[in-house]
Amino acid sequence: MALDGLFLSKLKDEFASRVVSARIDKIQQPSKDEVLFSLRGKTGQEKLLCCVRADAPRLHLTTQSAESPQLPPMFCMLLRKYLVGARVTDVRQIGLDRILFLDLDATTEIGDRTKLTLCAETMGTYSNLILIGEDGRIIDAMKRIDYAASSVRQILPGLPYTLPQQQDKLCLETETAETIAAAVLSRGGKLLSSAALQTIQGISPLIAREIAYRCTGADETVAALTQPQIQNLYAVLGEMKAALHTDPDCWMVLDKNGAPKEIASLRIYQYEGMCEVKRFESASALLDAFYQERDRAARLTQRGHELFKTLHNLSERTLRRVSVQKEELRQSADRDKYKLWGELITANLHRLQKGSDVYTVENYYDSMAPLAIAVDPARDPTQNANRFYREYRKAKTAEAILTERIAQGEAELQYFDSVLDALSRAESERELYAIREELHDGGYLRKKSGKKQQKQKALPPLAFRSSDGYRIFVGRNNIQNDRLSLKTANKRDWWFHTQQSPGSHVILETVDGEASDRAMEEAAVIAATYSKAKDSSLVPVDYTRVKQLKKPVGAKPGKVIYHEYYTMIVTPDKEKCAALQTENEDR
Repeated sequence: MALDGLFLSKLKDEFASRVVSARIDKIQQPSKDEVLFSLRGKTGQEKLLCCVRADAPRLHLTTQSAESPQLPPMFCMLLRKYLVGARVTDVRQIGLDRILFLDLDATTEIGDRTKLTLCAETMGTYSNLILIGEDGRIIDAMKRIDYAASSVRQILPGLPYTLPQQQDKLCLETETAETIAAAVLSRGGKLLSSAALQTIQGISPLIAREIAYRCTGADETVAALTQPQIQNLYAVLGEMKAALHTDPDCWMVLDKNGAPKEIASLRIYQYEGMCEVKRFESASALLDAFYQERDRAARLTQRGHELFKTLHNLSERTLRRVSVQKEELRQSADRDKYKLWGELITANLHRLQKGSDVYTVENYYDSMAPLAIAVDPARDPTQNANRFYREYRKAKTAEAILTERIAQGEAELQYFDSVLDALSRAESERELYAIREELHDGGYLRKKSGKKQQKQKALPPLAFRSSDGYRIFVGRNNIQNDRLSLKTANKRDWWFHTQQSPGSHVILETVDGEASDRAMEEAAVIAATYSKAKDSSLVPVDYTRVKQLKKPVGAKPGKVIYHEYYTMIVTPDKEKCAALQTENEDR
């Protein structure tokens, strides 16, 4: 997927009607690669997201909200200093290059008016967000590029802003379709898609393949094109040129599972029969939908990197320890041989001599068959017998200790798995904070020294309402799971949890102890969706009355046991859960 120049031109047209003349009210930096601008303009409140992440560079209007870190990064502070209160005066694009300029009318600290430019370069690894002063010099950039990183183009405060090196390509905006088609046809030995990509400015490989598909039904070499196919090329390029600023629609390509695969500024036909396409009325709406889940996961990975790393290390260390203990337990299971050897040596003390390294005795437990026992020649028979008795007692004691420690280790592994599951669903800094506190309290994570962090108010459980009106609550983490299931839920409420899989505790609030079949089924779907099995199908979900739950003594947070229960088989459904979710309610 690439945000090409054609797509960016549609964003420019959209910004011209919704962003130009708007004022910047607020600036946030949810992650190191993203900046979110809140604007107020003639169309009302708008949010403009700029992302320079290498795998998803873009800028677009969004309806999503993002939680900022407690301490804003330095670049965010700089943008606030220069841009809060500034008014957007123009949006520019040079040809169909992958750079968009937002011109701003701002006020300095002493009240003087100044012209600033915010430059968004959406060029994969080289993507950047740069603030340029009225004199054309760089004030700062999200990614500073020094001479060590690039000897061609440096992006540093105080340096003049220069455009990236331009490619020798033709622009649909300034050239005729005939001129561009002739240039494509001059590359006779290349495939039509490659020739188009190397000739036309601002198109992605997907659009280049689409041009070839519309002309030939496949992808032929330029030299092999027939006259009708050449005429098709002229027509396709003419249609693209005509639609540049007249057709606001954009398209998303969905794979056979309905997952987003590609985005494009024009209708895609090359995947017919293999993929579906979905139409969006604006470029921003398409980008917002395409990146919603990916952005959430990326922000979470950045913020929760330390927690993920700690939990993976703890899991691997515990798993290695349990494996060693299981091997020791397996060896201790063979302890009866030591007891037998000691017994047979004791029975034959009268004929065994010190100095021998092997005692050959008759095993009266095996029809008097001769048995060779390796011994220490420096010890006498009595000492060797006592040594074997000690080995037997040691192995017997080890079995009890190892069995207990293995059980503890396996319980820890289940606990780490449940914390990882909660971490994978965390959507805010407060949820990450709650998980950190849980690990701190369990002794798995040290509190950072230095400035004391302000204690954050705990979030309430996630709240849902079934199609027929029953309230459903979902714990966000293990501590909240315990509180929800064991303290706040009514004993007659129903409790749901995926079978043999970590996940959230789900409480279906009953009315006089009763709940509808539809509410029961929807609560089970929510439990499956908010679990590690969320990407599976036909997930078994156990459910029982809250009064059946018990907390084992010394058990980890989130661990409960129950003996009387029922099981329902459901398929997780994120969209259905989203439709049932309501505003959070305290429990």
